[in-house]
Amino acid sequence: MSEPATSIKPHDAARQALVEHRSRQLLDAAARLMERDGSEAVSMQALAAEAGVSVGLIYRYFGSKDDVLLAVITDVLDAFSTTVPAAVEEAGEDPVRRLAAAFAAYCRVIDSHRHAALLTYRESKSLDEAGRDRIKRLEVETSEPLRAAVRDGVGAGKLVAADPDLVAYNLLLLAHAWALKHWYFEQTRTLDSYIRDQLALALRAILADGLGDAYADLLSVGR
Repeated sequence: MSEPATSIKPHDAARQALVEHRSRQLLDAAARLMERDGSEAVSMQALAAEAGVSVGLIYRYFGSKDDVLLAVITDVLDAFSTTVPAAVEEAGEDPVRRLAAAFAAYCRVIDSHRHAALLTYRESKSLDEAGRDRIKRLEVETSEPLRAAVRDGVGAGKLVAADPDLVAYNLLLLAHAWALKHWYFEQTRTLDSYIRDQLALALRAILADGLGDAYADLLSVGR
């Protein structure tokens, strides 16, 4: 029997794995370097030294330093697009649980991409208009699971929010604050305690009356 046309040959799979590894290596190195020195101070030579590769290898993946910066920033958004929906789906049908899962997933992506998250604030202004527009579009798209959970919670009578979109973006800002103020938070708490306490504070403000017992595990605060 002939091999299915859609099957991936071992050689192609190994090549794809190498491409993904190299891309990850370069993006991580670029994020560290740009966050430390700023994108304007980063040359392709400096990036090659940080990543431990040749300059020629970098040009096989990226055409310019601006391409590198855009890729570093969109890498965070791409992680949101896969990680957050999966976490929400796993949480089940309850909109409050889905909201909690979405917020935790955002925070965990931010934690694993802290350098890149900082670059979004510091360096995105140096991108061209098309790059900035792409980032804005992806940010709106990747925040939809969180906004949807708030809307669903309001619709189900479990959350009280006159402006669900504002609530969702407040939660997004709290997730980003883990990177923006990590130097401070890391002195007193873990990522898990940060997620737990920030979520509890947020839910206490929007959870409908009479539901405290049902979500007691999400409302507890303490290290």
